[in-house]
Amino acid sequence: MRLLILWLINALALLAVPYLMHSVQVDSFGAALIAALILGFVNTLVRPVLVILTLPVTLLTLGLFILVINGLMFWAVSHLVGGFHVAGFWAAVGGALLYSIVSWALSTLLLKSGRN
Repeated sequence: MRLLILWLINALALLAVPYLMHSVQVDSFGAALIAALILGFVNTLVRPVLVILTLPVTLLTLGLFILVINGLMFWAVSHLVGGFHVAGFWAAVGGALLYSIVSWALSTLLLKSGRN
């Protein structure tokens, strides 16, 4: 159940990004759901491999290259999903950064753990 709620939260975060950044467009809630699902799979399966392969560059840039990897994943998903459009690479980097911030904020607000 928690996984479904996180998926919906990520879809809502993806719908919020175009209001903060005009170079990212999401046409419908269905497109946001599909894009959030594929983003989850790509970030789970492909991103760790890319992080390991680019570890020397990531160390040289003190971790900033991770932003480039996140942007590439965001941009790749925009090419795979109809109804989800990103204007370019740097728009994808900014969109991925905003997406993670909004997703984190929504998850923090909506998912309360049992700890006080």
